[in-house]
Amino acid sequence: MERTLANFIRALRNSEVRVSTAETLDAFNAVELVGYRDRRALKQALALVLPKTADEKEAFEVCFDQFFSFSDVSAERAANDDGLDDEGGEHAGGEGEGGGGGDAENQANAQRTPGQGKKKKNKQKSPTADLSSDDDEEDLGQGEMTDPTSELGQLLMGNSKVELSMAMAAAGEAANLRDIEVFTQKGLYTRKIMEEMGLGGLNREISDLRKSTPIPERRLGQELKRRRDWLREQIRDYVEKQFLLHADASGKRLREELLRKVKLSNVEHRSFRLIQEIVFRMAKKLASMHSRRKKVFKKGQINIPRTLRHNMAYDGAIFDLRWKSVKVDRPKVFAICDVSGSVANYARFMLMFLYSLEEVMPKVRSFAFSSDLAEVTELFERNDIESAISKTLRDYSGGSTDYGQAFQDFRKLCLDDVDQRTTIIILGDARNNYGDPRTDILKEMYDRCKRLIFLNPEPRNSWGAGDSEMRKYTAYTHQVEECNSLMHLERIVGNLLNTVR
Repeated sequence: MERTLANFIRALRNSEVRVSTAETLDAFNAVELVGYRDRRALKQALALVLPKTADEKEAFEVCFDQFFSFSDVSAERAANDDGLDDEGGEHAGGEGEGGGGGDAENQANAQRTPGQGKKKKNKQKSPTADLSSDDDEEDLGQGEMTDPTSELGQLLMGNSKVELSMAMAAAGEAANLRDIEVFTQKGLYTRKIMEEMGLGGLNREISDLRKSTPIPERRLGQELKRRRDWLREQIRDYVEKQFLLHADASGKRLREELLRKVKLSNVEHRSFRLIQEIVFRMAKKLASMHSRRKKVFKKGQINIPRTLRHNMAYDGAIFDLRWKSVKVDRPKVFAICDVSGSVANYARFMLMFLYSLEEVMPKVRSFAFSSDLAEVTELFERNDIESAISKTLRDYSGGSTDYGQAFQDFRKLCLDDVDQRTTIIILGDARNNYGDPRTDILKEMYDRCKRLIFLNPEPRNSWGAGDSEMRKYTAYTHQVEECNSLMHLERIVGNLLNTVR
């Protein structure tokens, strides 16, 4: 039972419910008090000690219902005694643990009358053909059957769905079902669980029985085949539920990790929504790290002048120590984004990133250009961020890229507002179509601001090739970085928040 609770807590963590070691111990104590017999009491007890926020409580509800989904054992056994008989395949093939009934083909086979039994056989049937295929053969109907000899055959003919469920769960543990990561592994783990339950012995028994002459043995072979097919469907349902319970969040995290590293220019449009979620989470993480200004703590270096001033009343005896502190001010950011076709995706997500950090960087002014430059700050203030980005890309992405003209427009619009508290971020590939790069204006910006960062989505070995002016611009920047993924963007913005004081 301790393993059951440990697995449930693992599933909770996989569903992004934070559970600490202390909370885990509280959960074990709670279960020791209420036990597993009363499902409602168990759920209420665990709900008191594990989830904390409203979102976690909602995730807990879903996870608990999925994890503890087995029916009551006594009720299940009563249903077995009433609804299933040892010789009837009709009920055994139509129902299963976890609501897995509904195998229409098997039910049709079970209900077929003896007069419908003989059909034309496949003359070219391979002797090594898969036993799970649907062979056309004589239906022997219901009647006397011999006893199965294989372990799985005895379990199937025992008509106890509870025992089958327990065997299925044990086989899932042996097959490490909790390690499933992607949905395409469903078939693999279904096969592994069936093999752990004894599929090999059952297949051999079915093959031998179907070759036998006595009718009871052949009838048993047909019934075992039907029940084996039913079991396969139950295991598939079980694997799917375990995937949703244990691997769905892991698979999502795997996709997110890949999207963090992949070039934004290679991201398919259908992944934009997930990338937006990643951007907002990354921004929230950075905001929580940098939203509070550093205060004076009783650690670090002693501030001698302040210490002496505060201890003058004690005749030179130092009783009240004062410590040096660093005040981190919120940065004033000007973002200049090239939104021409080749770098539009990069600009989209950088603007989204910066505006998601409004708690830390409330003074973000944004500019977009392909040839002429315009300020789009008010556009973001009036619209939600997704609509504002779409309008920016629609209105300013046309035209031939001209960095020289963009720098001229920036000087006219707001160069006088740039001071020693300003950080300027330029995002673009620096490809100027062989026009005047206007490095003189970039030098003015460099001299006025505290920090000028140029982010280029192209690989470094492409800088300076063709119409790229990156080599010239590098001389008038404080920091030049290759930035073509969310991971790069997170690191650069995080460093910006660390260094701007």
